[in-house]
Amino acid sequence: MTNIIKETFQEVAQAVFPLALAIGLLLILFVGISWNDLISFLIATAITAIGMIFFLTGVKVSMLPIGVAIGGDLPKHNSLGFIALAVFLFSFFVTIAEPNVIVLINLVDSALQGSIDNNLLLFSIAFGVGFLMAIAILRIIYGTPIRYLFAAIYSFILVLSFFVPADFLAISFDSGSVTTGAIIVPVLMGLGVGVASVLQDRSELDGFGLIGLATTGPILSLMLLGVLSS
Repeated sequence: MTNIIKETFQEVAQAVFPLALAIGLLLILFVGISWNDLISFLIATAITAIGMIFFLTGVKVSMLPIGVAIGGDLPKHNSLGFIALAVFLFSFFVTIAEPNVIVLINLVDSALQGSIDNNLLLFSIAFGVGFLMAIAILRIIYGTPIRYLFAAIYSFILVLSFFVPADFLAISFDSGSVTTGAIIVPVLMGLGVGVASVLQDRSELDGFGLIGLATTGPILSLMLLGVLSS
């Protein structure tokens, strides 16, 4: 536990310190920030770093192992329907808990002044992630090359993009990017690695690529929502 905290502290320091230094210099040299505001910025940065340390430690200690454990247990049930449903529900609720998704929805609500229901956006994004994660796990079980899935999905996205309203098109692609957050990535990646690790003729490397597939789910679901609502 102590070693994990130390490693996380070093990771956060390497990520936050250069950024804080660059922003601080820009504020001093070009913006002309006051000393009080600069001190407030430094205090807020320190609080953010501490929060990240606690959060990432929790991810490493609990969320990632949970994903691996669940993924390793699913194939033992010998039911593709059960596996697909379990992966869908697990991914669905993990997406709802992702902070990046909540930030996107709040920004969309502010920009569009509530013209799109927040819950509809949230559930559409979560459904897309869950659906594509279920397909991605079945791909691992059947041993289907991942390039075929990527080719088919992005071809469909390309065709669909000609029929989606401009507002929904932009939101759709941003919704895909926010599903690569600090909660979704370790949990779902751990899920895939766990499934691949217990299957014969599969290696843990087959568990990678899930996040890339999962990010296409919200793009597709919001594009379809845009087409249906137009």
